[in-house]
Amino acid sequence: MATESTGPKFDTPLRIGVVLFPGFQALDVFGPMDCFNVLSWQHPNMTLSILAPTLDPVSTKSPVTPHAIGEQVVPTHTFASPPPLDVLLVPGGLGTRGSAPPLLAAIDFVRSTYPSLKYLITVCTGAGIAARAGVLDGRKATTNKHAFKEIAALGPNVHWVPRARWVTDGNIWTASGVTAGIDVTIAWIGEVFGEAFAQRLADEMEHTRHTDSSVDPFAELYGLS
Repeated sequence: MATESTGPKFDTPLRIGVVLFPGFQALDVFGPMDCFNVLSWQHPNMTLSILAPTLDPVSTKSPVTPHAIGEQVVPTHTFASPPPLDVLLVPGGLGTRGSAPPLLAAIDFVRSTYPSLKYLITVCTGAGIAARAGVLDGRKATTNKHAFKEIAALGPNVHWVPRARWVTDGNIWTASGVTAGIDVTIAWIGEVFGEAFAQRLADEMEHTRHTDSSVDPFAELYGLS
């Protein structure tokens, strides 16, 4: 269950970054990003940086799904020239599979950037990127339940939790599939800015929250214990 915070743990500004790669899942990014957008209505001096290997638009279309429709997002910074960041969001998607150069660049960026972060948040199979970067070793984490066994194999030194909407271990928050990214972000906001503030934000978004991170019907659906 989310707990009441004693007060904000950030002095302004709050610097948020989002990692992009071809084939990222749209809602993995835009669900949490909308939470951050609404947060910024009340929290002054927030910045948002969109990071990718180059400044070229990044598509949600994966190289393995050339027939699919998709959207493009224009980065604000490259991995080679990032701004200082407090929070880094790592989405999942079909693009998390394989060893395409943009994906390997994203993995390297997470590995090199994590030590300077205050928080790392992953959504869905984005946990696989963090696992391949080595930052989840020795920690508890979760991921998309449909792809759970596949992603867990990428991090043999990670304590994977099969039944969880999200998992918190230290300053790393990992969420289950896609829509869980909204719940983990609101839970993070509750931890940092207070539960009453987080609930008010969810109400403004007309989002029915999962507040118990252990409730996970998809674990049962996909035969995970």
